Amino acid sequence: MGSERGTDWVLYVRDGCHLCEQFLLELSLDLGPAVEVLQVVDVDRDTDLAVRFGLRVPVLEAGGVVLCEGVYDAPRVRQALQV
Repeated sequence: MGSERGTDWVLYVRDGCHLCEQFLLELSLDLGPAVEVLQVVDVDRDTDLAVRFGLRVPVLEAGGVVLCEGVYDAPRVRQALQV
């Protein structure tokens, strides 16, 4: 995944967000064991992140580029993994 390509993968979530939980589940199914290198960040633990994302969670970034926002986009994630 990202560590092999020098890309940081970050999933921004909010505690208690059911959409975030579903997103992470779908992502985990696609990534398998590689999901362990994914950094999951609760935006409410950092004021700047809470302001930056507001209600726009979950957000998946790879190397600082947004891959998905709100809904898991499996084809886009799989494409990013193959780059």
